Amino acid sequence: MEMNPESHVPVHKTESKDQLVDAGRGDIGACGWVILIISALFAAITFPLSIWFCVKIIKEYERAVVFRLGRIISGKAKGPGMMFVLPCTDTFIKVDLRVISFAIPPQEVLTKDSVTTTVDGVVYYKIENAIKSVGNVNDVHLATAQLAQTTLRNILGTQTLSSILSNREEIAHNIQSILDNATHQWGVNVDRVEMRDVRLPVQMQRAMAAEAEAVREARAKVVAAEGEMNASRALKEASMVICESPAALQLRYLQTLNTIATENNSTIIFPIPIDLLQGVVKK
Repeated sequence: MEMNPESHVPVHKTESKDQLVDAGRGDIGACGWVILIISALFAAITFPLSIWFCVKIIKEYERAVVFRLGRIISGKAKGPGMMFVLPCTDTFIKVDLRVISFAIPPQEVLTKDSVTTTVDGVVYYKIENAIKSVGNVNDVHLATAQLAQTTLRNILGTQTLSSILSNREEIAHNIQSILDNATHQWGVNVDRVEMRDVRLPVQMQRAMAAEAEAVREARAKVVAAEGEMNASRALKEASMVICESPAALQLRYLQTLNTIATENNSTIIFPIPIDLLQGVVKK
């Protein structure tokens, strides 16, 4: 029978990355049990002096990953409260479960439209699985910070400058999703990513300011042209009304004189046609 070559791949590759560290209760061997018994006898003989070395206090927001002869014991992190460790055989590492924040240093990024910009941000995360954070990565905080910087540069390198300035929330959400998926095997949960500042070169700022000023001037000219067009239409309608009633022109003339006399104290001169004066003189 022909065997599918892909049937052997899932045996190793389908194992979840969450199980890179086996926290089960493995056998420490006969030599390990001998060392463990000797350590327990030493702690009993030196009691109560050994109590200061065997009893440890874990705070409410901390968990302790205990190693016994190099193996993680009890299958889970211990704490909070008091725990007992054996001298010489047991070691432990405290893990802080509170939300941790760090600032992403300013990253100089070349955008998709070939614009150089400097972007920084803030990442908020917390450790959900203490055993993974200790056993699967050397320094979980440094690894998360380095991955955040790399992800920020990779994501912004595929965006244009206008999209970076207008879609900050969407870009931050994409970065948060990528970080959360990548750090899941480290026992880390990325809660939030924020882009704090986007700094542009001085020449680019001047060019954008000139462009914005030109756009505003163009809009102002369009608005003025629309106003002139509407005013001309209104004057046309007014002229048609005045043509229908010649007396309306005289009334409008008197109203204009009244407005001038009210606003400014000035002398108003009425021009009289010379032909009219000649007729009076002849009479």
